[in-house]
Amino acid sequence: QVQLVESGGGLVQPGGSLRLSCAASGRNFSATNMAWYRRAPGKEREFVAISGYLGTTLYNQAGKGRFPISRENAKNTLYLHMNSLETDDTAISYCHVLSFRGPGTPVPVSS
Repeated sequence: QVQLVESGGGLVQPGGSLRLSCAASGRNFSATNMAWYRRAPGKEREFVAISGYLGTTLYNQAGKGRFPISRENAKNTLYLHMNSLETDDTAISYCHVLSFRGPGTPVPVSS
C-alpha cells in the first residue's frame, strides 16, 4: 500500500526557513516524478515544484529561487527547502506522486 507522509511544517516568522520532507513507502519512486503543491486559505491548490526522475526541476513563479526541491532516492524521500518565507506563503503543502497524495503539512507564516 502506497503512503506519502509529509513533515517539517510549522509556525515560522516572515523571513524564516523550513525544510519539508515527504517520506514515501509501499513502492520505490526513484523512476518517477515527484512534486509539491500547496493550498492557501480560500484559494485553489497550486503547483509549487517538481523533481523529475532524470534530475530536472521545475518551479512556479513564487517558488523559483526560494524553494529548492530535492530528493533522496535511497530513502524514497522528497524535500522542499523553503527560504525567505512570506505571509503570503501560508498554506498547507502536499506531496504528489502519480495519483497519490499525502495528508499535507501546514506552513503558517506569521509574526
